[in-house]
Amino acid sequence: MKEFILLLLFCHVASPVRHSLKYFYTASSQATNFPEFVAVGLVDDVQIVHYDSNTQRVVPKQDWMEKVTGDDPNYWDGETQASQVDQHGLKVRIDTLKKRFNQTGGVHTYQRMYGCEWDDETGDTKGFEQYGYDGEDFIVFDLKTKTWIAPTPQAVITKYKWDRDADQNEYYFNYFTKGCIDWLKKYVGYGRSTLLRTELPSVSLLQKTPSSPVTCHASGFYPNKIMLFWRRDGEELHEDVDHGEILHNHDGTFQKSVDLDVSSVKAGDWGRYSCVFQLSGDEKDIITKLDPKLIKTNRAPEFPTGVVVGAVVGLLVLVAICIAGVFIWRKRNNGFEKANTSDGSASSVEAAPLN
Repeated sequence: MKEFILLLLFCHVASPVRHSLKYFYTASSQATNFPEFVAVGLVDDVQIVHYDSNTQRVVPKQDWMEKVTGDDPNYWDGETQASQVDQHGLKVRIDTLKKRFNQTGGVHTYQRMYGCEWDDETGDTKGFEQYGYDGEDFIVFDLKTKTWIAPTPQAVITKYKWDRDADQNEYYFNYFTKGCIDWLKKYVGYGRSTLLRTELPSVSLLQKTPSSPVTCHASGFYPNKIMLFWRRDGEELHEDVDHGEILHNHDGTFQKSVDLDVSSVKAGDWGRYSCVFQLSGDEKDIITKLDPKLIKTNRAPEFPTGVVVGAVVGLLVLVAICIAGVFIWRKRNNGFEKANTSDGSASSVEAAPLN
């Protein structure tokens, strides 16, 4: 299972090429101190809405999402009703799947991830949806064939039933090739000043002990379409390098680290190495030479407090998003559901029943 893995020094405006709208639903059974159902929506990996079974209400997570009522005064009521329907539907499916998998008690999760992508330069679009049970793919929708794919034997009965509903699958196809894209463009328009900004990071070299790997840590960049890597003599290194995941900072920016194993690097060769940060759409790279004088350790007071705080806050945000139901499964096949409201918004695509 590929776990979701699923924080400003210079700023100018540039537009990311590819935009995305994604919704993540999680229904849980017998989970302690966790809502039975949680739903979050993200545009370009920025959370825009939240709903859970405790509050029973969809709420905006960005100020600019309030603009949606100008186009649809009933937007928040409609989204709330749709989420309540999904809450009930996904809870029922957990009981069905427990029987399919010959399970009785214990903690179980049923997840749904769907959405679309749009390239604002080429116009290319993509739709996707997938369901997962206990962290593994359960069933996904093939947008090209308008049929369902069952990665596990327990999903075959569901695949056959959903494949026979040609009208529903045609609806899904039309939604993900047009309706979802229209909403994505609208949301990007609402949050243009936030979503289309560019911020470059501060880059630091960190090392715990003289024998530890040297970490190149970039924090404060936006968007997250970046590359961070080590190179030697101008060539990118693939050996003795460990790439970390991109994490959220509390201020909406991102951070990422990449480690370099220097145990076999001679002292005289350190000058041949450098860390390179590249941001999509920005022609100028940020290059940091592997210089012992630039390396900071975790021994107080040398280690930068800002980095520590940023990392901790970033991890807390990551945990919150993960708990909110943002899951990615090992395989990448996808599928989709029917809308239960008439507004056509991306979060109103109702999940189909399993049986």
